[in-house]
Amino acid sequence: MISTLLVANRGEIACRVMRTAKALGLTTVAVHSAVDHNARHVREADIAVDLGGAKPADSYLLIDKLIAAAKASGAQAIHPGYGFLSENAGFARAIEAAGLIFLGPPASAIDAMGSKSAAKALMETAGVPLVPGYHGEAQDLETFRAASEVIGYPVLLKAAAGGGGKGMKVVEREADLDEALASAQREALSSFGDARMLVEKYVLKPRHVEIQVFADSHGNCLYLNERDCSIQRRHQKVVEEAPAPGLTPELRRAMGEAAVKAAQAIGYVGAGTVEFLLDARGQFFFMEMNTRLQVEHPVTEAITGLDLVAWQIRVARGEALPINQEQVPLHGHAIEVRLYAEDPAQDFLPASGTLKLYREAAAGPGRRVDSGVAEGDEVSPFYDPMLAKLIAWGETREEARQRLLAMLGETAVGGFRTNLGFLQRILAHPAFAAAELDTGFIPRHEAQLLPAPTELPAAFWELAGEAMLQSDAQRARADDPHSPWSGNSGWRACGPAEIDLHLQCNAENHLLHLRHNGQSRAILRNEQLVVESDGLRRQHLAIRRGNSLFLEWQGDLLDVQRVDPIAEVEASHHQHGGMTAPMNGSIVRVLVEVGQQVEAGTALVVLEAMKMEHSIRAAHAGTVKALFCAEGDMVSEGSALVELGEA
Repeated sequence: MISTLLVANRGEIACRVMRTAKALGLTTVAVHSAVDHNARHVREADIAVDLGGAKPADSYLLIDKLIAAAKASGAQAIHPGYGFLSENAGFARAIEAAGLIFLGPPASAIDAMGSKSAAKALMETAGVPLVPGYHGEAQDLETFRAASEVIGYPVLLKAAAGGGGKGMKVVEREADLDEALASAQREALSSFGDARMLVEKYVLKPRHVEIQVFADSHGNCLYLNERDCSIQRRHQKVVEEAPAPGLTPELRRAMGEAAVKAAQAIGYVGAGTVEFLLDARGQFFFMEMNTRLQVEHPVTEAITGLDLVAWQIRVARGEALPINQEQVPLHGHAIEVRLYAEDPAQDFLPASGTLKLYREAAAGPGRRVDSGVAEGDEVSPFYDPMLAKLIAWGETREEARQRLLAMLGETAVGGFRTNLGFLQRILAHPAFAAAELDTGFIPRHEAQLLPAPTELPAAFWELAGEAMLQSDAQRARADDPHSPWSGNSGWRACGPAEIDLHLQCNAENHLLHLRHNGQSRAILRNEQLVVESDGLRRQHLAIRRGNSLFLEWQGDLLDVQRVDPIAEVEASHHQHGGMTAPMNGSIVRVLVEVGQQVEAGTALVVLEAMKMEHSIRAAHAGTVKALFCAEGDMVSEGSALVELGEA
């Protein structure tokens, strides 16, 4: 019997699992690190257990603490979510040994498919086509160098024990293999506790199509249609949809039956995903099997009307699947996007900090938001930067696309950079509307999706000035509603008012001269700046939070603030040649010494944030004059790391 369920995860997936568990009448238990003590998944749980620590290795990856938390809370079962220990066979065995129920496949299935190398060997025996690669036990550099020469560059290094783009590197030439392998191994060890790697041919212009499978303990196994996950950056999915556009019923059946065959071959139980590369000729190649619930499972739920977490709980209770293959529904089309705390303009560097503003799209028919944060929460540098998933369903793909665009337009996030505008540009792109999908979509359309930063135009600053003044006036009226200045007539005792505003946005400072005579072309009403010009009326979201005014401009929500120009000059203390941390994180490697000569582009320091590594490189050739960090240090965004002098 399962009456109390512990979710051994955090963020969005923990909230999503608990939502279904509560609907089924279960008591929910959250676990959390020290920095997550007030996180949303903790607030929503019936019971919460503190694991301590901050990094995953000190909290969410500690099997003994998770088992102890389950026993202390009275939980009979543990749901692993995704990431962390969700595909760790040792975790599944420890849960079973403790007399608890694991909401996942048997440990033997994780052993067989949780390792990409073992999975590929199994598929080769089963006759499923494989991408050429090396999946052996030897892990030294020379082995990978020899294998890469045989396969032919470019090659793809992948963590054998994980997914989600962690521990994955594309290597274009032999000279880059050493550094890429070492970095991928460190990322894999940090994220999954396992540094083993494999290497395979990097297939050009493939589609990433995966099959959702589900099996029970009575020998039943079926596939719940497929998902296209081709829109990716850094080998991490950004947009997912179901069904995959353009698949014929025959190809869907062939891929589905191959996926079921793979699951049955290892005695699989529960939810799993078999991932394939699909080329333009309709040939598919096995990539890997994820022995867990996927991030993108909501699109499958949308087109089938099924709750996959509820199925996981029922299968764990020993129940049989409620339908057979012929009864699997396929209604309409669904698209999901992942909202990340990251800066697309800076190579998708993850961001962290306080969510000054967080507003989700309205729920309703065909609209779903799965999130793990709320306004005021802290987004930590220790974990994955995903904030939420937005899912839209429609009778047709175009209806789903338009609905999701509307949902993104209603979403507001402030406090740090996000990929919100980037997602809107993807969905609005003609190639996406035409379903011209492959894993090279983002690089191919980079000019439109990631336009080069330009200075904000005068029209923006004029709107920002109007919005700031009206927002200031509204705040003043709220403080003293009986003041004679609380009216909105624009009356002044001494004629038109002239105001100088020093504003800052996107690291740009702007001095704005405003002359007011009570006739403004913009009105701030209900957090919308309404602008009339040349007979057209437009609305811009304008939300005030503290000293920040978040103003919508061309799809992006920009943070506008008043600044003191004198204080700005006094605060400018960075030395020439100083290299600073682009985000909060921890120093995992210092690659240079004081006095060392370096060339432009040389890696100086490796910073780990959001479970991924980022190299801080020399902007120019020079001499290392000073080091302000050491391996193991925690640093804040903007902290000085290295001072680089002239050559």
